[in-house]
Amino acid sequence: MRKNYFLAALVFMPMFGWAQSFDFDMTKKQPVYSDAAGYGYDILAAPEKKSNAPFYFSVKVPDGNYKVTVELGAKKKAGNTTVRAEGRRLMVENANTKKGEFVTYQFVVNKRSPKINDKERVRIKERERGYLSWDDRLTLEFNGEAPAVNSIHIERDDSCPTVYLCGNSTVVDQNNEPWASWGQMIPRWFGPGIAVSNHAESGLTAGSFLAQKRLDKIMTTLKPGDYVVCEFGHNDEKEKGPGTGAWYHYTRNLKIFIDKVRSKGATIIFCTPTQRRNFGSDKRTLVDTHGDFPAAMKAVAEREHVPVIDLHQMTREFFESLGYEDSKRALVHYPANTFPGQAKALADNTHFNPYGAYEVAKMVVMGMKQLKLPLTEELRTDFKDFDPRHPDDWRTFKWYPARNADFVKPDGN
Repeated sequence: MRKNYFLAALVFMPMFGWAQSFDFDMTKKQPVYSDAAGYGYDILAAPEKKSNAPFYFSVKVPDGNYKVTVELGAKKKAGNTTVRAEGRRLMVENANTKKGEFVTYQFVVNKRSPKINDKERVRIKERERGYLSWDDRLTLEFNGEAPAVNSIHIERDDSCPTVYLCGNSTVVDQNNEPWASWGQMIPRWFGPGIAVSNHAESGLTAGSFLAQKRLDKIMTTLKPGDYVVCEFGHNDEKEKGPGTGAWYHYTRNLKIFIDKVRSKGATIIFCTPTQRRNFGSDKRTLVDTHGDFPAAMKAVAEREHVPVIDLHQMTREFFESLGYEDSKRALVHYPANTFPGQAKALADNTHFNPYGAYEVAKMVVMGMKQLKLPLTEELRTDFKDFDPRHPDDWRTFKWYPARNADFVKPDGN
């Protein structure tokens, strides 16, 4: 028997398919998640009544886009709440509420599984099997100094445009701290009129992305008005053998992306690969590591009339503006014991931490604005034009780490 604090409508309508709506009063007791119930506290223990500990809440739903409305705040305490979805996708950043004050936020979460059809599935890697982004439920993480959540409303919304992301470890929804990528930060800047569906994975090339049927998965739901954003190059440049290199396999695979996306009436966008933190002997100027790959992407884009966001140039300006030492603050550079269980120091010059990923996400949004893409009409009003030569101060950036951490370097470099 369903209790009165939970109302879920799951109705089959022959003409319109499944219509779904879920409402949760978070001031009342909720169960721990189970498949039988289909909703509840997940990942971590259910929070105590007066606790300021982070918590997760999951709802079992089919693949699709879901508009989420959260009312943040509490009658008896001041709150500071950050909301993330699925694999640490940033949705609401540091929402402050006074005691007795309530604020409402709306955003769209894309939920997906590896299933393409009854016979085909995405060939996910072994390391992805535990990712929240590939499971059978929509999961929300409530974090911050004092998470305060009054209610959650979830409803199916497949009408809004979807931005699909294709790429590697610099794009993927990194499941674990302290790693992060721009793809999981960019949802923060869009309101409820845009969904972001991130299909990137660490270690992939344009070719392996296609071979693992990730674009095939996108094609099952891609529609006119949607966007597909592609950033490849980091791993493509390491391929060896006949036909490899910037000017053959790479450009050929990019053309496949273009043709398939356009066959659905959607818009494709290229992002040149982000720079590695590879300073020259003067410790002032970056030395390129991507060879001809950025130029090859731009050449294909020019020939095929594909808009390009030049992350290669913007991240160069970003790293050089921060300087040799402070640029480490944008990447996974941490002394031993920074995180519980971290026995060894981390020094990675490719993979971003939350601050670096947040800044690169701003570069992508700024690139979209400069291209005058219609989806930028759905940006949140607090987005301010961003210049990578004048980045945000890493000292003032606030990030409340998720409880899941992994110190194994992501695939690729």
